Amino acid sequence: MTREMACGVSRRSFLAGAAGAGATGLAGCIKSRAEYDSGDSGDGNAGGPLSGEIGIAGSSTVYPLTRTMRVEFLDRHPDVRISVQSTGTGGGFGSYFCTGDRVINNASRGIKDSEREQCAENDIEPLEIRVATDALTVVVNNEADWVDCLTVDELAQIWGPDGADRWSDVREEWPDEEFELYGPASTSGTFDYFTEAIMGEEDAHRSDYSATEDDNTIVTGVKGSKYSMGYFGFAHYNGNSEAVKAVSIEDPETDAECVEPTLENAAEGRYTPLSRPLFIYVAKGALAQRHVAEFCRFYVRNVTSEELVADAVGYVPLTERQQAFQRGRLEAAIDSVTSDE
Repeated sequence: MTREMACGVSRRSFLAGAAGAGATGLAGCIKSRAEYDSGDSGDGNAGGPLSGEIGIAGSSTVYPLTRTMRVEFLDRHPDVRISVQSTGTGGGFGSYFCTGDRVINNASRGIKDSEREQCAENDIEPLEIRVATDALTVVVNNEADWVDCLTVDELAQIWGPDGADRWSDVREEWPDEEFELYGPASTSGTFDYFTEAIMGEEDAHRSDYSATEDDNTIVTGVKGSKYSMGYFGFAHYNGNSEAVKAVSIEDPETDAECVEPTLENAAEGRYTPLSRPLFIYVAKGALAQRHVAEFCRFYVRNVTSEELVADAVGYVPLTERQQAFQRGRLEAAIDSVTSDE
């Protein structure tokens, strides 16, 4: 995982406070639906109606947000064709984005050096755009009444290499029953982020669990077994909160005890270390195409929308300050690829 994930801070500081930059003013930094498509760049029609194709792959976590943005954008620009595929962050980079088959990759973690190298081999320069903050959520079966909170160390005991086999291996008072574990596949950015945040290093995740790129499969598995556990992005828990139970997290590096995964706790930087930034990556050269540039502008203009980001999907919107930074980087990239035209 890249060591400069969002703002150039150290890995541990970033993992401990990924959402902290968004803490100041979740209230007061929101745009309403009436303000969609507002902004300096207009609505994209200055040069005539938009048309063309945009291929998007990548993270299953960012997928619902990008799908929401796609629907809103196409309502204004119906002649643009946008396909969104859920492949996992790493699967999207390796098989689609860095090969040039897709121009945007959804990502639930920062791009790795090896992925940048693969992109460079194909003359693709990835531009990182932060679009939201997530509260990665650990879930158990609704009947697991013995557990409401887990420490980071306990999660590491369960999910690390040679992890605990039985609940009672973690706490003696817990059932003497085997874990049934469900989680993202190793191609997932959620897998990468969870591994580094909880175990402290890459490639330190147990392999004997039911791995999938389909979050619905994790919900089904956890719902169907009393002694199961899984994890995925908050948006998917938000849509299945009656089917499974979210577990609070206690981080020994903070003073907070048993913090629930909520949008408010993620926005305030309290839900550590499982609050994380979410991104899209766009191939910089593709921004020379007006329909690609306008879709990215639309996306960035609406990352502060409580209605689209929080209510419709279940993530923490960016603050206006965060949005301004992302917008500045995007406009600079657009200028750099269109200045010679």
